[in-house]
Amino acid sequence: MESTPPPKGLLSKPAGPADYLANERTFLAWIRTSIALMGFGFVIVKFALFIRQISFALGEKMPLVPGKGYSASIGILMVALGAVMASLAYFRYRAIDRQLRSNLYFPSHWLSLLVTLSLVIGAILLAIYLLPSL
Repeated sequence: MESTPPPKGLLSKPAGPADYLANERTFLAWIRTSIALMGFGFVIVKFALFIRQISFALGEKMPLVPGKGYSASIGILMVALGAVMASLAYFRYRAIDRQLRSNLYFPSHWLSLLVTLSLVIGAILLAIYLLPSL
């Protein structure tokens, strides 16, 4: 006699401590990633300030890196993206916690897709920004 799989979304057994701990580890991984994005954004903004200070110290009227005004905007965008990611991670953590408590689980890939697309777009913008300095 074959056992039939549980209906879609229904867990085959009640959620145990391992499931809740896995949810928490995933949440903490998203938080670490958001902190890294915010730190990266901070470095980008400070790099723009560094370039500006170097150009003033060398007495140059032209910036050392063309288009330096965009790095502050890109850095602030990265910090904001990190903050949004932390917020979304918390909401996703709470949703999964509710699903585990009701013995239902519906996987969602939207947060991963959103972060991946945001990072790819950010990388493309940084590449376009840095190309003139070659």
